Amino acid sequence: MNFFELLFPDFSLIVIGWLICRYTALGRDVWQRVDGLVYYFLFPVLLFQAIVRKPLDLGATSNMIAAGLTLAATGIALAYAIPHLPWLRRHVDIREHAASAQIAFRFNSYITLAIVERMAGGPGVALVALLIGICVPVFNVAAVWPMARHAGTHFGAALVRNPLIIATVSGLAANLAGLSLPGWMEPAATRISQAAIAMGLMAAGAGMQFASLGRTKALAVSVLMVKHLWMPLAAFLIARLLRLDPLQTGVLLAFSAMPTAPSSYVLASKMGYNGPLVGALVTLSNALGAVSLTFALGLLKPLS
Repeated sequence: MNFFELLFPDFSLIVIGWLICRYTALGRDVWQRVDGLVYYFLFPVLLFQAIVRKPLDLGATSNMIAAGLTLAATGIALAYAIPHLPWLRRHVDIREHAASAQIAFRFNSYITLAIVERMAGGPGVALVALLIGICVPVFNVAAVWPMARHAGTHFGAALVRNPLIIATVSGLAANLAGLSLPGWMEPAATRISQAAIAMGLMAAGAGMQFASLGRTKALAVSVLMVKHLWMPLAAFLIARLLRLDPLQTGVLLAFSAMPTAPSSYVLASKMGYNGPLVGALVTLSNALGAVSLTFALGLLKPLS
């Protein structure tokens, strides 16, 4: 499977957003409004639709649920630990870390679904839909918590007001209740979801400033290593520990190695943090995704 071909469209949209913002009349003032549209409407629709699309069979896949939650907890713990490590403490700004920690564990749902569908067909999509349903709420809460904490915002209030949290929790509740979108709404929701990915990636490119990375090299390397090296290794160990079957192992490894979520940039910007830094990390994560997927599925999967 050619991962570069699968990831190139997302990477190219980031570059297009960067070029439009810098070399046309559509400057930052325009993209700030786009950020708002993506954050408050487009991404919530995408997340809700992605979670309710496939019914979650919690009883039949308990091992996979345990593996997904263990992987999520591992990624979050590694990301949160970065500023507390003795050799990194003095090189990492706490506020920059609060915005960037989410890069280490969040994932791009649509790339995940596309790659797993090509890799494992319908059975693989059913498993990865389960992972999306149980992990997206956990990851979104974990992304908001450090930013709310360091901004002096009440965590509960930040969760209640966050449209991404509202969408994921309501999507999970609807799925568990056996509800789904009516057939006549699906085409419109699909088009909105496609627009969310395109606009979110272009907005990340428009806000990107690689100069931000020069001041935070240690942080950037750390979160990207968690995302593209330690997460696949953790998935490999979890699959061995829980004795997942070959299909479950392949899906978990692919899930662990995906590029980060483009909504990371929008979330950081809207919560008053360094959006350009997070946008640059989203771009680098997309570039590294092909490498980590090759590592996870080409090297780790045969060993398991």
